[in-house]
Amino acid sequence: MAHDPLFEQRIANALLAQGVKAEPKKMFGGVAFMVNGNMSVGITNKGAFMVRIAPDRHEELIELPGAGPMDFTGKPMKGFLFVDAVAVSRKAALDKWVKLSLEHILSLPKKVPKRSTTAKRSSTQAPKKST
Repeated sequence: MAHDPLFEQRIANALLAQGVKAEPKKMFGGVAFMVNGNMSVGITNKGAFMVRIAPDRHEELIELPGAGPMDFTGKPMKGFLFVDAVAVSRKAALDKWVKLSLEHILSLPKKVPKRSTTAKRSSTQAPKKST
C-alpha cells in the first residue's frame, strides 16, 4: 500500500483530538509526526503506520492485534512498532495507538532543534572588515 494522504490526515486529526499539535516531517521516505521534537507516529512511503512507544512496554504492546516489529535495518527497533493499516482503520483504534505513543512521547524531554551547519559556521566566523 502506497502513502495515503487521507490516512496522514486521520493521524493528524487523532493527534489534535488528544490536544497535541504535531509537526509533520518527511522521514523514512514518508511522514513522521513530531511532538516536542520527538517522533511520535507516522507513515512510511509504503503506507506502514509507525508508532513510537515506551521501550519497557514493547513486549506487551507488540502482542496487540495488527502490531509487529519495526525493522528497517534487519534488526527490530525496541520502542517502535508497525501497526497494520487495517488494524487502525477505525477511529477508535487509531486513537488508541496515538494515545499509547503520546503517553511515552510527552514524558520525554523536549528536543531543541539543531542549528544547521551553515548557521553554525556563519555565527562562528568573524565579521568581515570593511575598507
